[in-house]
Order: sequence, then structure tokens, then C-alpha cells
Amino acid sequence: MKWNKITVKTKTDAEDIIIATLAEVGLQGAEIQDKKPLSEADKEAMFVGMMPDMPEDDGIAYLNFYVEEDQDMDAILADARRELDELKEFMDIGEGTISTGETEDKDWINNWKQFFKQFYVDDILIIPSWEEVKPEDKDRMIIHIDPGTAFGTGMHETTQLIIRELKKYVKPGMEILDVGTGSGILSIVALKLGAKHAIGTDLDICTINAVAENKEANGIPEEDMELIIGNLIDDKEVQDKVGYAKYDIVLANILADVLEALTPEVLHQMKPGSLYITSGIIDDKEECVKEAILKAGLEIVEINYQNEWVAITARKPE
Repeated sequence: MKWNKITVKTKTDAEDIIIATLAEVGLQGAEIQDKKPLSEADKEAMFVGMMPDMPEDDGIAYLNFYVEEDQDMDAILADARRELDELKEFMDIGEGTISTGETEDKDWINNWKQFFKQFYVDDILIIPSWEEVKPEDKDRMIIHIDPGTAFGTGMHETTQLIIRELKKYVKPGMEILDVGTGSGILSIVALKLGAKHAIGTDLDICTINAVAENKEANGIPEEDMELIIGNLIDDKEVQDKVGYAKYDIVLANILADVLEALTPEVLHQMKPGSLYITSGIIDDKEECVKEAILKAGLEIVEINYQNEWVAITARKPE
């Protein structure tokens, strides 16, 4: 099916009000194209550690709306132009011009699949559901991961660094806490390595479906892995649900700035002698995270590197 595409050229400062205004005339949901850098809050919510170099922000934004081809485009365009003209009377929306075009039907949720192929982390095969396990790989540890809209395929260096630490330190019967669970890949690897139980926490509700699907794909019993939505750092209800002094290993593959805030708080969840395995740390943030770990009273066990990324494993004293 083809879609009609309506593009509004405006200013980045006017994006939100134009999207809200045009929603009232039936243009629901917008694809935003601009050069505005992510805020620190955006990066934290998306677990983005670093961004590629981007062109300088020129203040211009393009808002794309998609309309089914059987809808009355003339009426929709007339309504949209009227609303934009009214907005221009009391605020600066830049050009506020409208252009139109057509686009083929897109599977917006699944288009990313073309970029995710099976790969290995040492002797572990990580494979999406739409690919076949080769005969020569059937004796490997196999992790089936479909990240969907949640973070975590295992392809990123920080995830691989933590997987290698799990291979060293997970022992049968361990309790795992996975802060910033995403797709659930780290908890699933820990359980496959012999851990007894894992609890994950995450801020993003998209993790609920992703974790449920990945648990099922890997044959993880429902009771072996739980997910709690909320912020472990400052939400007492989440802290109480997670529990205290009960975890053998705490995993945190998140931004360095978040690790600095998390580290002194997560001590309450750790058993004496337990491990704290962290990554998501770009190399120029290594010293900041090390300082936070040492200040919290943890002992650094080892530091590992993969390209510009760092993983720090620490231990809580007995």
C-alpha cells in the first residue's frame, strides 16, 4: 500500500506545538528530521553513550506525516494550512510551508532487522529469530535475541565486555540484578551460564514485551527472570521490590553519569562479597566511574577494554 507524505518545514523550537496542532486535524504521529542534538535526559532515557558527529544545528526541522492513500488529501491539506496560518499570527514557526509526496508502505517496527545478523561473542552464538542456526553451531551456547524497540542486541562492545565477565564469574545458584535490562540479554546469558534467578529494572516500558519474547525464545521459565519498571536510584518502591543484600552479581550497562549516581545506592542490594559489573563507559569517563566505585567502598577487581569502551568489575567487601 502507498501512503501520502505531508512534510512541514518549520523551526526546531516550533516542533512540539505544530505536532500537537496538526493532531487535531487528523495528522497523528510525526517523523522529525532535524539537527538538534539530544539532551542529556534524552541520552539517559535512550541509554546512548555517545553520538556520531552531526552537522551543526541550523534550527530547521522537517515534520513528516503519513496519510493512507484513501483519505481526502485536499481536505487534510486545507485544514493543515489553515492551522499553520493561524499559528503564524502569534508565533514564529519559520517557513511553515507544506510539501507532499508518496511513499511505499513501510514496516516501521521491523525495518531494523536488515542490520542485525547472527554473530559470536567468543564461543556464544547470538542470533535473531529470523535466522537459522547452522549445523556446526548446534553445540554452542545459543542466545536468541530480538531486541525490537528495546536496547540490546549484544553487538555493542559494552554488552560483549559484560558477557565475557559473566562467563568468568557466574556460578550455579547465583542471584542476578540487571539494572537497565533492555532486551534482557545479559540476564538471559547469566541464567544460561547457571545463575538461579535474575531481576531486571528499566525505565522504558518497551522492555516489557522485548524481555517477555526473549525469555520465551530462550526457554527461560517465567519465575526465573522478573522485570520491574522504574528507577532503582531514587524510587523506594522499586528498591523494596528488588530487595536488599540478596544479589551475588549486579550488572549495569548504562551511561557513566548514571553509574556515578547508581553505585552508592546499589550497595544496599548487594551481598557482602558480591560483584558489581559495569560498562557503558566511554574511555574518557573511566576515571569518574572508578572514583565513584572506590568512594562507595567497593574494591576494583579488574578493568577491561574493547575499542574505546571500558568495563569495570568491582567487589563489595565481606
